Amino acid sequence: MTCPLVSIVGPPAVGKTTLAEALARALPAELIYEDYAGNPFLAEAYLGRDDLRLPAQLCYLFSRVGQLAMSRWPREGLRVTDYGFCQDRIYATTQLAGEELHVYDRVARRVEPLVKPPDVLVLLDADEDTLLKRIAARGREFERTFTRQFLTKMRQAYRDLPAAAECEVIEIDCERTDVRDDADTAAVAEKVREKL
Repeated sequence: MTCPLVSIVGPPAVGKTTLAEALARALPAELIYEDYAGNPFLAEAYLGRDDLRLPAQLCYLFSRVGQLAMSRWPREGLRVTDYGFCQDRIYATTQLAGEELHVYDRVARRVEPLVKPPDVLVLLDADEDTLLKRIAARGREFERTFTRQFLTKMRQAYRDLPAAAECEVIEIDCERTDVRDDADTAAVAEKVREKL
């Protein structure tokens, strides 16, 4: 028996980290953050450096493998991530094409068996207007390149996840559920407990 994993996924600025922090307190669980700040290629790749798109994706991929490695996964407790390993391919398909995507896919297929899969996937969604407002408010320069069209494509890719998921999935509409509200996050925590 290994420690269960709850992964929170969804498009940029939907509230993944906010909900992950709330769930880590409520369940309780240890929180594992996505290391976007540790990716030295990320900002430049989104700001137009096409030659850095593949290195940015591979950097993310290896970061996730390091954080979620089955070889070091604990036996006890509970872990919550503000990302899911499955979302890596969603970003890869929006950023890469041709041979670069082929290379990424070959590497990803090799490392995926090394990663602890989620026991519960929490899928967040919000409309493009909400996402664009939140992106502007948090002020990450590279995210200002995210267009409405990009966010629509991302939202659709995430909506396709439940059909392929090999775990329990909880879908949350962030237009109706406020991940900053204690009562709403308590209700999500209860759903997670039921699925676990």
